[in-house]
Amino acid sequence: MIKKLSLISLFTLLPASYYFAQTTVFAYLKDADGKPVEQASVDLKGAGNDVTADKIGYFQFVDLMPGHYQIMVTKSNFETKMFEFDVTADEKRKDLGVITLYSTLTNADQGLAIIETSADGDEGGQQTATVGLLQSSQDVFNRMASFELGTYWFRPRGIDNRTSENMMNGASMAGADNGNVDFSTWGGLNEITRYPEISANHAPSEYAFGGAAGVFYKNTKASEYRKGSQLTYSLTNRNYNNRLSYRFSSGMNKNGWAFTGMIARRWAQEGRMEGTFYDAYSGYLGVEKKFSDSHTMTFNAIGSKYTRSSSSPNTQEVFNYRGIYYNSYWGWQGGEKRNERVRRGFQPILQLQDFWKINKNSQLWTSVSYQFGKEYSSRLDWYRADNPSPTYYRNLPSYWMNYSNPSPDDAANIGIWRDRWANNDQAYTQINWDNLYNKNRNGDLYMPIFGGRRAAYFLVDDVKDDKVWNVSTHYTYNFNDTSRFILNVSYQNYRSEQYREVNDLLGADFALNMDPFASNTEANKIYGQYNTKETGNSVAKREGDKIGYDYIFRRQEVKVNPAFKFSTGKFDVFVSGLFGYTTNNREGLFQHYLYPSSYGKGEDKNFWNVGIKGQVTYKINGRNFLVYNGAYFSESPFLNDIYFNTRVSGVTTPGIKNVVIDANDLSYVISTPIVKVRLTGYLVNTQNETSVQRYFAQGVKLTTLNENGDQAPVQDGAFITQVLAGANKRNMGVELGAQVKLSPTLTANGLLSLGQYTYTNNPTVYFASDAVGTFRELDNNGNIVAKSYTNMGEATLKNYKQGGTPQEAYTLGLRYSSPKYWWVGASWNYFGHSFLDPSPVTRTARFYTNPNTPGVPYDDVTPEELARVLAPTRLPSAFFFNINAGKSWMIGKYYVLLSASVNNLLDNKNYITGGFEQTRNVNYPDYTKDFDSGNMVFAPKYWYSQGRSYYINLQFRF
Repeated sequence: MIKKLSLISLFTLLPASYYFAQTTVFAYLKDADGKPVEQASVDLKGAGNDVTADKIGYFQFVDLMPGHYQIMVTKSNFETKMFEFDVTADEKRKDLGVITLYSTLTNADQGLAIIETSADGDEGGQQTATVGLLQSSQDVFNRMASFELGTYWFRPRGIDNRTSENMMNGASMAGADNGNVDFSTWGGLNEITRYPEISANHAPSEYAFGGAAGVFYKNTKASEYRKGSQLTYSLTNRNYNNRLSYRFSSGMNKNGWAFTGMIARRWAQEGRMEGTFYDAYSGYLGVEKKFSDSHTMTFNAIGSKYTRSSSSPNTQEVFNYRGIYYNSYWGWQGGEKRNERVRRGFQPILQLQDFWKINKNSQLWTSVSYQFGKEYSSRLDWYRADNPSPTYYRNLPSYWMNYSNPSPDDAANIGIWRDRWANNDQAYTQINWDNLYNKNRNGDLYMPIFGGRRAAYFLVDDVKDDKVWNVSTHYTYNFNDTSRFILNVSYQNYRSEQYREVNDLLGADFALNMDPFASNTEANKIYGQYNTKETGNSVAKREGDKIGYDYIFRRQEVKVNPAFKFSTGKFDVFVSGLFGYTTNNREGLFQHYLYPSSYGKGEDKNFWNVGIKGQVTYKINGRNFLVYNGAYFSESPFLNDIYFNTRVSGVTTPGIKNVVIDANDLSYVISTPIVKVRLTGYLVNTQNETSVQRYFAQGVKLTTLNENGDQAPVQDGAFITQVLAGANKRNMGVELGAQVKLSPTLTANGLLSLGQYTYTNNPTVYFASDAVGTFRELDNNGNIVAKSYTNMGEATLKNYKQGGTPQEAYTLGLRYSSPKYWWVGASWNYFGHSFLDPSPVTRTARFYTNPNTPGVPYDDVTPEELARVLAPTRLPSAFFFNINAGKSWMIGKYYVLLSASVNNLLDNKNYITGGFEQTRNVNYPDYTKDFDSGNMVFAPKYWYSQGRSYYINLQFRF
């Protein structure tokens, strides 16, 4: 067992024959300004002791046997660092170079050591430094993109986050149904989940193959958190107003046990947006048992119980009347604000990990994870009643202004509705809960057959009841100090029952489990059942009963990811492979009246995945590098993409295929104590992407064949499921991040991101209609075939801009860091070239073709007219100023940190963070009439930024 410092004394006392047979490992600690960090504690994990850096930041460990090691560096006012390295039998001295520690005040670090070479002449040291620089840390571009641009919905390279891999203790956290990561599962536990190991974009990772948007890997080992207690209070005006948390870590005791626990609460009686609230309790428990220097086991429990409401997207007309904080989802009830869109849930995660150092060259990590629980999302529903939303198009002035030949009463409604919105008459500009209750108490709704009043309006919950198992292994074998083999194997078993249930009947006695848009529904008759297997009174649903839909998703996925890293000469090479298989299934528990495939377990849909990633780093010298990252791989479609109308049908997307991604980038990297730069050019091609939307459409002009083979129209207005299948995209551009030390205390930062994100083909659009169910059409042989969807043709999207993120962004910033442990920083950020995703169906031939003259366009349709009315929706550019400051103190043994940041200092309220084109009128005459009216009723809906925001943080460590 290694003895504690003084290491130099120990080194001189030991016999030369002993220490020459083993290895001395040393490094220097410096801060972001290049100054030595003295008196930092450096703990060699598994050895049960630590050493302390001297006045020049130097530390060393002597007499290390060959093997794999991990050190943890801690010091007050600096972030904790973790770093791994290998010792081989033929090494007498191993130089880890310079380990840069970032102050807790800079807010610029992801908690991972940046290793820099200390001498150009040590080839081995330079190779180790390269790997540390590029694989174990966020570079200057990614740090600025995360902290400066992330709050403004900037997405690096325009890549969908569904292609990222987020892992917690070896388990993938992405949802198998939609690919999204639900960060609310561990929300509020910042001190536990921060500082993951990151492989950015499509670069290979040691822990998973990943996608095109990076790998984020986090281990929550109880012994790795700072020993002692930490109490934090935060004050903000964002989604919540207050955050209070407490964390305790015991450290590893002499019996080999370590415990870490944390509790946190975030809350707001009313958030920034009108009628919103937030209340979340989070907790973490980590237990670690060290059986020996080579064997450790951990148990982790993590979860968050939350209740929060949401805000609505709105047309520009609504924003012009009521401002950017307007929210249509709430209204007054009993003197209190009530929001119809409330999300609540609790889906805890239980995880067991085993860390086994098999021998000096190999180690094996094994993880078992289980996540379970329910998530509820509420919304108003109605049966044969008017839409209660205050922003329903008939409740807006534009609707009455667009009457062609208004009657006197219609003309009067223009002024009436203008006054209501301009003067904020909340009986009309917000949900009128009293009216909904009064409507439900109407005697006309009494149904003798059920012995009570049916609900015209009622509140429902869309429920996800998930059960997810993850099992994974991470194996490494070091052939020598320059080559390593890695093998990751994972298995996921996903089961999710998804259904709708009655939340609140709003004073009524029951709600009917029936489709209000069913074409053959008559008053007091039981037609259009969502579940035809129900008989008698079972169609009448009480609070807590399932209604509308009920089905089970199942998915099993296996991934095998071998990888190999090696160094030779001036090159570092990292190659990673993927072999994967998924099997997917939907089982319907309701028999929908229109869809025969809705009930029962359908056929499995299986997909194989293969892929390869590679990284080649060329060291020009100790400060300059060329880095190439390349990837070519396939990804299985998610369950919601496979089963496109999943709530009511088991039908799968026609011809659905694996998504194929081809990605390449080339970077020039400079890393010196004074200047850090990354300049990158990238190209990412995506093929076979599927997207699904659901909305109410008017004027679709759908047709089907009757029994005689003649065209027959179907119900005009209905809820539509739209599938955009086989979309190809190209994302290309340039990234530049730079950091320059103007003086020992003043640092300048800059970022540039120029991209071009476009569609590169004309994908196919399919429609399924809740009013049709089965379409009868002629196949290529002239035979009548029945399908649960209709082919709307190709959408001419080629060369259209992708939406969802700015395609250009710039940042300039300055930060002053005082030797007295205070700092202040400011940045200017600009965003431009941002678009909404185009509505696919309005770009098909069906949009401009007259159904009365098949194949012939409507009158006045010309290419120029189509280009005018279907021009991409470009969003305005915007710039923002951010400022931040902080100070820390050591009061005896206690550490105090106060920090504050203000985003959007000038309160710019004109920035649109996202939105979508409404697809209500999907035929050329109706759409053009609305478009040219000057008061567009079905204009795009937007989300705006929330203006100036602040975050103040007070932290105590003891």
